[in-house]
Amino acid sequence: MNKIISLDESVLKALDFFAKNPPPTFNIDKFDLPFVVGSGNAYNTGLILLSEKGAIFADESNFKEQIASFGKVIQSKLMKQAVIISASGGKDSVWEIELAKKYKLHTSLLTTKKESDAAKIADEVYVFKSIDEPYTYNVSTYMGMILSKTKENPSKIKDYINSLKFPDNFDNYISYSFVVSDKYMHICPMLDIKKSELFGPNLQLRAFSQGHARHAKFVIRSSNELVISLGVKNEYFGDPNHRWDIEFPFELDYAGVMAVTYYIVGKIQNSKPQYFKENIGNYVVDYGPKAYGKSSPFDLIVPGSK
Repeated sequence: MNKIISLDESVLKALDFFAKNPPPTFNIDKFDLPFVVGSGNAYNTGLILLSEKGAIFADESNFKEQIASFGKVIQSKLMKQAVIISASGGKDSVWEIELAKKYKLHTSLLTTKKESDAAKIADEVYVFKSIDEPYTYNVSTYMGMILSKTKENPSKIKDYINSLKFPDNFDNYISYSFVVSDKYMHICPMLDIKKSELFGPNLQLRAFSQGHARHAKFVIRSSNELVISLGVKNEYFGDPNHRWDIEFPFELDYAGVMAVTYYIVGKIQNSKPQYFKENIGNYVVDYGPKAYGKSSPFDLIVPGSK
């Protein structure tokens, strides 16, 4: 358990790495109405990268249905591409590429593992560098992909993170909610996934865009909940005495917002019982791989790709 770092430390290590190893440019202009397929935060990374391209987004649960429903569109050649995003290049990404190729779509894989099973069968492979990280964290894996589009300055982001002033009673809350500007809305499901991975049913962590927050997400106010707003002024959501407004001194894009929010989640992780660290060891050797029909364990610390 001691070798498993917390999420906030993983964020800082990733920013240091990308300051020295900038990701290659990912040119979204070459894609036109593609399928974009990924699991978990790979799916959300796809939204960040390609939502402006009129793409069709799918995941491991609905890709078979989605691609079949667009069969006539594919036959008419209006849709010719599929972008599969998978940090590991394994698990569901393999059959997703096989299915896309069955429909004669050109397949592009975004991954950190150039020797993976998915990389061996994709028509085109974009390989991104990453660092060693605990299983499921996927900080550097997806941050590198996002930076390849946004071209933000990792050192500047880190300096900003280190300047954050946390509320004195930050550790005492049992519920935390993020409210972000609408332009950062795709970060919200990423935080929801981190809640499930790190805390399971043991702590409440919510995240909403400003627009979504208006739709009755804060009917119930509580002094046990800290509402954290990023880049927007919070005048309405949560108990007025338990709000933390975080101003951005410069324009952040998605990599910066991911880094800031993940860092804060890591600080929440540090302040609570170590649910993730106490359970991930059993998960990677037992019920995690078994859910995929595998007997071999997952890596507790996933090796980076440098």
